[in-house]
Amino acid sequence: MKKFVFLCVVLLSLASCSIDDSNDFYNEILPVESVVMPEEFVLGEVYPITVKYIRPVGCYVFYDFYYTRELNQRTVAVVNSVYPNQNCGLSEEAEVEATFNFKVTSNGTYIFKFWQGKDESGTDLYYIVEVPVVEPEA
Repeated sequence: MKKFVFLCVVLLSLASCSIDDSNDFYNEILPVESVVMPEEFVLGEVYPITVKYIRPVGCYVFYDFYYTRELNQRTVAVVNSVYPNQNCGLSEEAEVEATFNFKVTSNGTYIFKFWQGKDESGTDLYYIVEVPVVEPEA
């Protein structure tokens, strides 16, 4: 009997939910236009890295960074959530900034690859920045 009551409660709760198309969204990776970051790092320190990108017309909202790492190489892109069924009142493109903190955890040179879109043949394009790790000043 308890299983039957539980099943009824679950079915009623599911039947009472409605899906509102206005809340639909998807994520889209946007190209990085420019980057502001230090010319050198010190081991163990944390640095803000700011990227600028173009927010298209419509309901684009910063969501997160696409971020991968392989040894001292980092690949970075901007991810926005897009709400196509919302009226956000955005009638023109705008340059937007987003910042993440980077902690230096190893020596050597870091290579950052900021995704800038694709070329005519579909090949990914990157803005590449090399940042050396230096000894702390005494």
